[in-house]
Formats: sequence, C-alpha cells, structure tokens
Amino acid sequence: MKYLLLPPLFNILLLLAGLLLFWLQKRKLALLLISSSTLILLALSLPLVSHALMRPLEVYPPLNADQLHQQQVLVVLGGGREYSGAEYGWDDAPSEATISRLNYAAYLHSISGLPLLVTGGRVHDEAESEAELMARLLQSSFGIHATWLEEQSRTTHENALFSAEILKQQGINEVVLISHAWHLARAVPIFEAQGLQVTPAPLQFSSPPTHGLIRWIPRTYHLNKSTQALHEWLGRMVYSFYK
Repeated sequence: MKYLLLPPLFNILLLLAGLLLFWLQKRKLALLLISSSTLILLALSLPLVSHALMRPLEVYPPLNADQLHQQQVLVVLGGGREYSGAEYGWDDAPSEATISRLNYAAYLHSISGLPLLVTGGRVHDEAESEAELMARLLQSSFGIHATWLEEQSRTTHENALFSAEILKQQGINEVVLISHAWHLARAVPIFEAQGLQVTPAPLQFSSPPTHGLIRWIPRTYHLNKSTQALHEWLGRMVYSFYK
C-alpha cells in the first residue's frame, strides 16, 4: 500500500490517469495530472529538495563515545537484504544499508566491548532471517560474535517489540540503538515505548548540496534520497499511533 504513495509508482499512476482522461477528452484535467507527475518527479530529483526532505529527519547528533560506558548493549537495526550474496558465496546477503550499520556497530564494539544484538526477520519467508545474515557478516568480516539474534521482526515496530523481550530476559534496559540518522527519529520512540533507555547512534548524515548549478541538476541518486525521506515521513505518521 505504501508504494502507491511514493515515487515512482505514484507518478506513474498520475501519468496513466492523465492519459486516460486525455483519451476521454477531459484535456484540462489530463494535462494537470500529466504535468504534476512530471514536475513532482523533477523536483524530487533535485539535490536541494532531497536534502530539504532528509535533513529534518536527522534529529539526533552523532554519538559521543563517552556515552558508551553507561550502556549495556549495542542494538543494530536491519536495513534490508540483497537476494544474491554471490560475492560472499551466500544465497542472500545484507543490503548496502545494513552493511553500513554493521560497520559502525563493529567500530563501536571495538572501542566499548559492548555485546551486540542484531534484529531482523523474514519479510517474505526467506530461508534465513536478516539477523542471521547480519551475524554471519559480523563474524566473517570483523571477527565479532553477535550475542543475540532477534529473528521474528518484519518492521521497525517489531524490531523494538521482540528485541525488548530478549533484552529484558537478560536484565538489560539500556541500549545503544544503531541505524541511519534519518531512521532513528522513528525508531527511538518505539524502542523507548518498550521500556528501554535508548542512546541513539546515528550514521550517514545527509550532506548539503554544493553551491552552483549542480544543486539544480536532477539526478536519480537524489530521487532515491527523496523517496527514502518521504517513506520515513509516512512511517512517522503511521507510527504516531503507537504512542
């Protein structure tokens, strides 16, 4: 359902509706829909627009390493999978976003010694959970053993719910939550709602566009960033009902 509200499918549906109306001789409305579809796609592809959508989501500052000494565990949120892990000799592999989070988690583990919990299940009934893939990469690439694997979740809300169950059984209620800077504004309140004390550990902050003409040149990279930001804004609207 969410994909109907996000580019590029939203734009394609607008375009198809416009073509249908044009065929039905309702040309003014048709041209409005067709031009709106094009202009929205163009605007979302601009560096200025993608940064303007992404930056307000990044509400937490970079983690201060001194905060780690007050915590009990590093919790790494899964960020998706790739359905080909040929480079590793695996069937599936963590996505680029997940690998970025694991890389940062490995760094924080190296300076703190804190144990890790990785969280992510099977969205489409895959053979291995996302958490299993994450744990395997941590071990093979960084020589780090993930102490706990949460393998039931399919959403950020379930990440929080099922991770909290595991940690509370261990008497743990203080966590460092690792994810992208744009994601934590939604994730942190959900984890706190489970009774956990959360220290955000954001990574990969949005960079402002450079000066000059290039900030006005549309690029697919920035369309992807804008789509991710819109997905988060939509998610924050939905997750507000969990409070």
